[in-house]
Amino acid sequence: MMMGFGAHEKVHDAASEYAGTQLPIRIEFIETADRVDELLPPLYEMVTDGLIEVQETTIVKAVRKDGPASALDPTLLRKPDARPAKLIQIYLGESDRFGDEPLYEAIVKKLQMLDFAGATVNRGIMGYGIKRHTHKAGPLHLSRDMPIVITVIEKLERVDELVLLVSKMLQDGLITISDTYQHRMLAQIQAGEEPKIDGR
Repeated sequence: MMMGFGAHEKVHDAASEYAGTQLPIRIEFIETADRVDELLPPLYEMVTDGLIEVQETTIVKAVRKDGPASALDPTLLRKPDARPAKLIQIYLGESDRFGDEPLYEAIVKKLQMLDFAGATVNRGIMGYGIKRHTHKAGPLHLSRDMPIVITVIEKLERVDELVLLVSKMLQDGLITISDTYQHRMLAQIQAGEEPKIDGR
């Protein structure tokens, strides 16, 4: 991850004093509903400060090296305490600017200032967009316009506000919105107390 902020409202990037330990980390896996149900309780215990997202997906093809293609259950677990939310992904180029700063930084700072839930910036290693220009990282490809994706998980009632805000800043890009469910944990630490979990 390149940059991001969460419930504690501190922006972490490669240049910050937190760079060594506080850059955003995202772990993704695709599994059947039963296995997700089995894994969530220990995840609740381990993740004391972060966000767990459960999203429906459809497996088009799953191949194992030691066996034939297999089909997985396309419906992931919906927990009764999971809140409906929206997954917003903003696609842009690394060289895009907003005033005198990178556009992705300007968007993240604006989202933080307006108290959106959090944002994470990912930098791709290869990609192309509507203009069909291929951008690729490597010794012979010195592109400074690598693909950037900003991911935000936000409550339903703030999605239109977010899209309108970003649309005014985005000159050449794409915004996608997907349904999701969120399990949110926030460690609240008081002086002399053990961490408490806020499951909002």
